Amino acid sequence: MNLKVLVGSGDRIGLLVLPFLMIGLVLNVLRPTLFSVGGPPFALKVLSIIILIPGLVVWTWSVVLILTKVPKRELITSGPYSVVRHPLYTGVAFLVLPWIGVLLNTSLGVPVGIALYVGSRMFSPEEERTLSRTFGATWDQYCNRVRIPWL
Repeated sequence: MNLKVLVGSGDRIGLLVLPFLMIGLVLNVLRPTLFSVGGPPFALKVLSIIILIPGLVVWTWSVVLILTKVPKRELITSGPYSVVRHPLYTGVAFLVLPWIGVLLNTSLGVPVGIALYVGSRMFSPEEERTLSRTFGATWDQYCNRVRIPWL
């Protein structure tokens, strides 16, 4: 199995997000108050955990599906993929990074999550064209059936 097939657009998305992450981490170390969320208060911690848990479940489930289905050259249409076309990218961008950041008393997860989402929107169309060529009508049926093409 070609690693590129497993990774999809992830390598390019990662390269786009990396500068945001690196600059953010350096700024966070040099000026921690710049990204501080002020504690966070108990209610924000609880909200973060409530959102983070399904985010981690979606991420893990998506990774397991990729690792089990893609090597068999099967189109993934079940689990989180039945809800949103790119659950790995959107889940990490909206449900994991921002809320881990809050729990770590930093808002850095928000701009990094936004950069991840923007990168996924930029590079996923090429990935989708490949899926369309590979799976043809099955891909088209999946696209028509998935509940949320993109968030």
